[in-house]
Amino acid sequence: MKFGVLQFFSWPGRRIPLATVYQRALERIDIMDRSGYDCVWLAEHHFTTYSVCPSIHLMAMHVADRTRNLRIGTGVSLAALYHPLRLAEEVALLDVLSGGRVNWGAGRGFDPGEFRAFGVPAEESQERFREAVDIVVAAWRDARLHWSGPHWQFSDVEVLPKPHQQPHPPLWVAASSPPAIAWAASRGYSIMLDPHCSLGDLGLKRELYQRELARHGHAFAGRDLPMARLIAVAETAVEARRVAAQGAAWTVSAYANKDNAGKAISAGLLSSSEDVATGDAAAVERYVREVMIHGTPAQVVDQIRALQDDIGLDYLLCAPVSHTSFMLLTEQVLPKFL
Repeated sequence: MKFGVLQFFSWPGRRIPLATVYQRALERIDIMDRSGYDCVWLAEHHFTTYSVCPSIHLMAMHVADRTRNLRIGTGVSLAALYHPLRLAEEVALLDVLSGGRVNWGAGRGFDPGEFRAFGVPAEESQERFREAVDIVVAAWRDARLHWSGPHWQFSDVEVLPKPHQQPHPPLWVAASSPPAIAWAASRGYSIMLDPHCSLGDLGLKRELYQRELARHGHAFAGRDLPMARLIAVAETAVEARRVAAQGAAWTVSAYANKDNAGKAISAGLLSSSEDVATGDAAAVERYVREVMIHGTPAQVVDQIRALQDDIGLDYLLCAPVSHTSFMLLTEQVLPKFL
């Protein structure tokens, strides 16, 4: 059983200097480095205080310089927004300079505002994402890249540096829908399961992925499949639930705008378009009840063990919603699984 942390750089209400947000996050990462976590996965977002980390590759280099044991994951590189050769170069350079500690996670993204700002037509984002991932892998694997696709064409390009890890850093693609899971499995790519579906749906998605891998002749054994969850831990169950509700409300509010309404409704974060302006109290309650892991340290241990037994959880990608949650997770939950 492996544990990673999905590290956000949230700036709620802009109540403290942004530099303090980064300082506190980096102090937590220092604790992770000496506590037995497998990896810190850095979340990329743009134009929002939900998480102010627009360049996870730059942040990852800073993290690599101050850690020794921790792997550094991108959770995720929003591949549809990049030129794929630039993406291949940056992640490979990070892998070389970190001594081969990179976990590369790639995702399409979901925010129409990001697509507009970067000049990526939303209707092309899925196709661009998939082609970009394939190009990055080919650029790492092949001595010289030859590529002809719907969005990019390259002839005899030597992409340097090559990654330290050979043939390339371990790769995961963020996959939340059945078509995305099926596409990843068809390529033999490992997947990261999304933080917003219900705990029951996690198991169904894992089963679908396993079936699709087999259908395309790819092995399932030996893969880590990170499953992302928001986690609230406190000394009492009542306090944990209060913290969980606060974290769920912040998450729902990040989607509560006209651009993201459709995505938020399909993900179960809002009930209807009428909830966009104010959020949705019922959605917050549903998120706490069906999605999050929360409770006392002993209760959280029991919930994680149940997920191991019920759905084969082998890699928990934790997103603690408070500093106390992080410390209790680190000191009283993580040691039970090491």
